[in-house]
Amino acid sequence: MEIQNVYFVGIGGIGMSALARYFMHEGKRVAGYDRTPTPLTAAIEAEGAEVNYEDSAEAIPAPFRDKSTTIVVYTPAVPADHSQMLWFREQGFEVVKRSQMLGYLSQGKYVMAVAGTHGKTTTSTLVSWLNHEVAGGGSAFLGGISKNFSSNLVLGEGSRLAVEADEFDRSFLRLNPDVAVITSVDADHLDIYGTYEAVKEAFSQFVRQIHPGGYLVIKSGVDIVLDNPDITVYRYSYDEPCDFYARNVELVGGGMYRYDIVTPSGVIEGCTLGIPGWVNIENSVAAVAMLWCAAQGEGKELDVELLRKALAEFVGVKRRFEFYINTPEVVYMDDYAHHPRELSATITSVKKMFPGRRVTALFQPHLYTRTRDLYEEFAEALSHADEVVLLPIYPAREEPIEGITSEIIAERVTAPCRIVEREVLAEEVAAMGVDVVVSFGAGNIDTCCAKIAEALMTR
Repeated sequence: MEIQNVYFVGIGGIGMSALARYFMHEGKRVAGYDRTPTPLTAAIEAEGAEVNYEDSAEAIPAPFRDKSTTIVVYTPAVPADHSQMLWFREQGFEVVKRSQMLGYLSQGKYVMAVAGTHGKTTTSTLVSWLNHEVAGGGSAFLGGISKNFSSNLVLGEGSRLAVEADEFDRSFLRLNPDVAVITSVDADHLDIYGTYEAVKEAFSQFVRQIHPGGYLVIKSGVDIVLDNPDITVYRYSYDEPCDFYARNVELVGGGMYRYDIVTPSGVIEGCTLGIPGWVNIENSVAAVAMLWCAAQGEGKELDVELLRKALAEFVGVKRRFEFYINTPEVVYMDDYAHHPRELSATITSVKKMFPGRRVTALFQPHLYTRTRDLYEEFAEALSHADEVVLLPIYPAREEPIEGITSEIIAERVTAPCRIVEREVLAEEVAAMGVDVVVSFGAGNIDTCCAKIAEALMTR
């Protein structure tokens, strides 16, 4: 089949939209469905994609109804009984998962894959930026919008391909990396895996798929079976001595840090990262370790001066430690954290960045199943804040589960806690006399950010 058209069911997803952008760049006609319009769907429409928002086969544009010229890509987040998916299958179209397509596009590349239940988006985006600035090229499919590239798709010279290896629906098992990072292996997506042991086994299988002669860089303390004898394994951490870690960490103001990075071949002194938070120091150690391994594989040394410059010029990912206000009077930032470990790490980072100040956490739980499985852990993580505001659960692909609401988190949070509707969140926060505010969640709480910032600046 000669592919002329690519249709995406779930085109507004961050990973799906990166693939859509890739095929538009390749000159293919692109269209797709998503549930609701978002800034991301607006952006890809402006770039040439045709997007519809109706769960109906009749909404599929005419050019994409020819199975001899069209391939269909879907995300597992779309229900199996979706009208368009049913029609494509009934008509005999070639229908592939997003992860299958990513695996196909990665063939023949030097794949640098970042996996983990949290931390992978910032780390993979930094790897992409370091490839660009230090190694002089490389492409990337990212799980967030890079502020340096203003996109989740990077196209560059050379064979290096940085990818976010997503464990959801075991998608990352479509990849065969040359060098991989594992940032964390926590109990998540239990609606897919069933048990934590099954999650751990999937990550072990991911390690088995690293090419012979390749490298694994894994967070110190992560406990999974490592039984690929044909690769080199390194450990990394924030400041615990191991193969790669940070030392002489110093807060230099505004949440920024200066630090050294220890590697097996020496110390890279005087690093600064262009984004705040101690957790991002750890992510930068992982990213530098990945660049170091790739250089080793090429028989080269890292250019330390270029590396220091690139770290300082990295401005992060939208919705990851993203500042909207940073003044002595009030601080407001937004973060994508939606797992208890992520919440705990980010709140701890913020309290270290702004010692002695009162931290208010705004959290929108994501998925009924995740809330059901982790509500006690969510409550424990949020209790590190000085006060908490919860929104109702964002359902995404799920139907409600009886008895599973934000209340089961709220009643276990030990800090002062209230539940408010998203529509009035900005007004409620502005009336609270807040100091340092952080909003969290993987749903649609980000649509409130501009309103919250405006309300805080004009209170």
